[in-house]
Amino acid sequence: MDKNKKAAVNKKVLHVLKFVVLVLVLCMFIFPFYMVLINVFKTKADITSNPLAVIGAHGFTLKNFPEAIKKMNFMRAFGNSLFITVLSTVLTILFSSMTAYIMVRRKWKITGILFALMIASMVIPFQVLMIPLVSFYGGILNILNHRATLIFMHIGFSLSMATFMFHGAINTNIPLALEEAATIDGCTSWQTFWKIVFPMLKPTVATIAIIDAMAFWNDYLLPSLVLGRKELYTLPIATQVFYGTFSTDIGLIMAALLLAMLPILILYLFLQRYIVEGVTAGAVK
Repeated sequence: MDKNKKAAVNKKVLHVLKFVVLVLVLCMFIFPFYMVLINVFKTKADITSNPLAVIGAHGFTLKNFPEAIKKMNFMRAFGNSLFITVLSTVLTILFSSMTAYIMVRRKWKITGILFALMIASMVIPFQVLMIPLVSFYGGILNILNHRATLIFMHIGFSLSMATFMFHGAINTNIPLALEEAATIDGCTSWQTFWKIVFPMLKPTVATIAIIDAMAFWNDYLLPSLVLGRKELYTLPIATQVFYGTFSTDIGLIMAALLLAMLPILILYLFLQRYIVEGVTAGAVK
């Protein structure tokens, strides 16, 4: 009896410790966002004097937003980010889902080799390919400073992970009998994929959409290497206009960061319920 009580107490203590650790980790992740929220409505002087105060000495102000929108040319940068993110995400989902379907249903040697190469490429850091990519596309092909080039690179870097997730989802969650029944009813392989298989991949599609959209929207390094002209700047690059050599207006930076974060946060709120289901569906079982 004593052993059972001791085990129960130890279990409760362990649960409490886990809860405390999770709360601390959550606070660490939320704190930067909290700092943005409380400082975006304060003047530069109030932020400098007391950045942790909820309301500054000069009160609540919205002046940072119109100035940030004007200075960073927000609408143009927003349009570039939206165009690149949407097109890159849609094309990645289309290409990776079709590739995964062929690799699962066609047991050819070449598909096995290509899938293995895709998995292997996932461990190669982007920084290793950064200089060769810029040298090749800029020096030899001379196709930098084009949004299409950036979209092409985004698709290339994200295709392996997306294909891997679709491969697991199709392999474990799509019964072959459904496709055989569709074939008997007269469907071609193309019709079977789009009318039977792809609609059943909705959770995985949503998961890949939110993961890739967040990555493309927030990416700074690759766009900064590819897009050199100001009229092509995405939001992460456009925010750099607020960072000066000798002085920085923190209020404008906070406003720009909040404006850049809002669209992807809204997308996440709409698709979050699919993420766990989609990751589980694409897992190797």
